[in-house]
Amino acid sequence: MLASALYPSYLNPGDNAWQMTAATFVGLMSVPGLVVLYGGVMQKRWSVNSMMLAFVAFAIVLVEWVLYGYKMGFGNPWHGISSHGFFGMFIGQPGSILGHGSLQGQGNIPLVGKVDFPTSTLAYFQFVFAAITPILMLGSVLGRVNFKAWIPFTLLWGSCIYTVNAFLIWGGGYFAHNGAVDFSGGYVIHLSAGVSGFVAAAVIGPRLARDRELDAPNNLAMVAVGAGLLWLGWNGFNGGDPYNAGADAAAAVLNTNLATAVAFLTWLGCDYATKRKPSLLGSVNGMIVGLVAITPAAGFVNGWGAIAIGVVSSILVYVAYNYLALLRPFRNVDDTLGVVYTHGFAGLLGGLLTGLLADSAMQVVPGFSVTGGAHLLEWQALTAIWVILFSGAGTFVLLKLVGLFVPLRMSEADMEMGDLAVHGHEVYPSDIPSLAFPHGLPEGAMAATPAAQT
Repeated sequence: MLASALYPSYLNPGDNAWQMTAATFVGLMSVPGLVVLYGGVMQKRWSVNSMMLAFVAFAIVLVEWVLYGYKMGFGNPWHGISSHGFFGMFIGQPGSILGHGSLQGQGNIPLVGKVDFPTSTLAYFQFVFAAITPILMLGSVLGRVNFKAWIPFTLLWGSCIYTVNAFLIWGGGYFAHNGAVDFSGGYVIHLSAGVSGFVAAAVIGPRLARDRELDAPNNLAMVAVGAGLLWLGWNGFNGGDPYNAGADAAAAVLNTNLATAVAFLTWLGCDYATKRKPSLLGSVNGMIVGLVAITPAAGFVNGWGAIAIGVVSSILVYVAYNYLALLRPFRNVDDTLGVVYTHGFAGLLGGLLTGLLADSAMQVVPGFSVTGGAHLLEWQALTAIWVILFSGAGTFVLLKLVGLFVPLRMSEADMEMGDLAVHGHEVYPSDIPSLAFPHGLPEGAMAATPAAQT
């Protein structure tokens, strides 16, 4: 009796516990997942900068999200332009969720319905998705983006681009209203990040020539750790989106891992078929492609569909990554980590394949299922076109706006030095004594060191 009295009548403790756990899994994909992946995959002098850019984005988005962003993506529609049609279901009314009613009241997406856990749980779960999107985009511009410009750009992009796409597709907006689906972010997150990252890389310009020519990771173990956190963290990414701890969540988790394993192995097979050595970095790309491609479909397809998505997406993205990259406009843009391929192309393919492979027998929630076919494929394609055009054009405008006040690109001198110029320290300090004693060792200190004694 005492335990039940602690819970509001609407709250399901099991679903609430799973939703908070899933949100934490997704948060770990960013911090420390992408933080250490970026810190390891970049050259030594860019490691600290890459990690700091990811950390600051995570923090900025959380503040923006609770002050006004969450309601823009999942609140009541704003009818400032129109009361119906596309602009009548374009974006939500901004507002904070910091009052006690929001923190402990029942979660509710007005155009979708209520959930059986608090708004604070729902908002945090959606926050970690909002945060990882610009961090994924960041992979396109590592090694030259100005830290001071990244801060306002992240704030503006999350406020103006992410919230619109989230409302239109997830918040019950125009595309969702017409039947388009995106189970966990193939369009809202990955396609948007891939397109926006590519545009940002083109606007900001390439890295220094020596960074492009000697593009060697400084720590492959960090890359492997980050990749592992992404793979298992994706259990929360896709497993949390049914908003319950039921059979649909379990199916989404298994489909996610199955498609990823198949895509990973397919990428290895492509390496052997093209006479390449199976590298860790290439294999990680194959893994990411599988994770991204199954994301829009995870709860809508059966296991055979998951296998098909893993195979098809891995082969097509492999071709794009290794061969399409040699053609214009891709060869003219320095996308540092190839985000346009592993997230943009993979997210697009996953969304379109969902339109073909969705199995009506897969019940996402009682009474709701998705059927693949011409109608669904049409709306999947229209939604993808919107995300590509809106995200690309919006990113271009926001970058130009920020560039009026802060240089988007680091100075040539700072790029030559890297972390020391921007943050004042390196990931592997080469002169440890100088950090402890910046003005030199105290007199007689050398005699006390083991090296001096030997």
